[in-house]
Amino acid sequence: MFPTSVNLGGLLWKTPWKLSITRKANARARLKKVDAVIETVRASGVQCGALERALQLPKEHEMDPKDKYTVFSPTSRGYRKGIHKVPKWTRLTLRVNPKGF
Repeated sequence: MFPTSVNLGGLLWKTPWKLSITRKANARARLKKVDAVIETVRASGVQCGALERALQLPKEHEMDPKDKYTVFSPTSRGYRKGIHKVPKWTRLTLRVNPKGF
């Protein structure tokens, strides 16, 4: 394929190398909101398989910063890549990574 530069009429995607402080704060707030929803559903007394799986996930304050902001990637150098490089990362549950990575 040819390079897709703006000068050649193509699309130039500018993804930052690392998450900014603001985007990290928004990611933490998103994790806390999900934790609050899971706790509210648990307190309501509803029982279902999805709730059981959600209760097994680590909460935001239990996660390492490495797990909050990066995900396992077998093709990346160091086997980690920034969470913002994952398509639709704000809608996915990316809290659990393989052991040792």
